[in-house]
Amino acid sequence: MRENSAEMRIKMSDTIKKLGEAELEIMQVIWKSREPVTSNYILKELQGKRKWQLSTLMTSLSRLCEKGFVSCDRTTGMNLYTSLIAENDYKATEGRSFLNRLYDNSIQNMVATLYGRKALQPSEVEELRAYLNELLKEDSTQEEE
Repeated sequence: MRENSAEMRIKMSDTIKKLGEAELEIMQVIWKSREPVTSNYILKELQGKRKWQLSTLMTSLSRLCEKGFVSCDRTTGMNLYTSLIAENDYKATEGRSFLNRLYDNSIQNMVATLYGRKALQPSEVEELRAYLNELLKEDSTQEEE
């Protein structure tokens, strides 16, 4: 029996741990590469954001392995790191958690707060409206098929 997407999201939010800020930066490098990467590659990509020694990065990568975010392939003679959790899966889970914690699970409350505090410009609201209209148009097209 297939699980519906809501059940899958609940299970995913139970299993995906949170990333710290530095861990997220590492994961963004790994996700962006789309191929297994070395620790030296990650260190190079983080230049300008983090002034880390290789040992600091290795500690963070070890934690990411323990948390189940990355795997480390040592069969080639060098450590190659690969993401085990898709970027969009993590973002969806974290986005839902953020929305729930800060805005009582209401996108309307979030937009109203941001707009009311001038954190969203009218042009951004229009951009959001156009995007939502496009999503609705796509949904209605799919339903007709």
